Amino acid sequence: MNNRVYAISRPRSIRERLSSISTVGLLIIITTLISMIEFTLLVFSSCDPQSTTCWVLDYFALKPSNILAGKYLWTLVLHIFSHGGAVHLLVNMFVLFSLGGLCEKIIGRKRFLWFYIISGVFAGLLSVVLSILYGNTLLGAKIFGDPSTYMLGASGAIFAIAGLFVMLLPRLRFSIIFLPFFSLPAYIMVPLVLILTWVATLASNLPIGNVAHFGGFIAGIAYGFYLKTKYRKKVMMLQQMFK
Repeated sequence: MNNRVYAISRPRSIRERLSSISTVGLLIIITTLISMIEFTLLVFSSCDPQSTTCWVLDYFALKPSNILAGKYLWTLVLHIFSHGGAVHLLVNMFVLFSLGGLCEKIIGRKRFLWFYIISGVFAGLLSVVLSILYGNTLLGAKIFGDPSTYMLGASGAIFAIAGLFVMLLPRLRFSIIFLPFFSLPAYIMVPLVLILTWVATLASNLPIGNVAHFGGFIAGIAYGFYLKTKYRKKVMMLQQMFK
């Protein structure tokens, strides 16, 4: 007689399935879904995404003049998960996937999630404040952004991750997405990219959210300084691992 006992595994719940996905993975999924909803509404709506008045973008994108008027305040968060097109979405999600995984492993899932969102909100707020204060002239709009322009994208939060690496792993080598065989240490590459994109904006009419990039970078530097001060020995061990 066969007395073997066979274990029957119960189906995993949705919560268990989601918990098995990394925070970076969840952020990529959520960002893609929200951006696709935005793209679909833009296709079937009559508004022009290049104009300064588009009802779809009012609900998804951060617009300084709207925030100043106390309208669409949720876009301070939602704009992080919305994008200006498929290429913009793909580039940002590729960079988030490339940098976010290691960052999440270093600081943990929950801490990474809050760091990402808070940094993105701070980057957006800084963009709003500086564009309202200094963006009402032609030169000011080029440097700080026009208050009537829509802002979208995860770039501010992603630059926060890069800024964190500058503090925790300054010698970790970074490469540019379009130049994968060229790399420099984080403490050189990240500020260099910030400066070059700002110069490119001044020299052209490229719609780049430089203030958001800078705000995210500052948030990453600040949080990195906090972690480096509080966990000095752990950070030193981490730097030895990536020497």
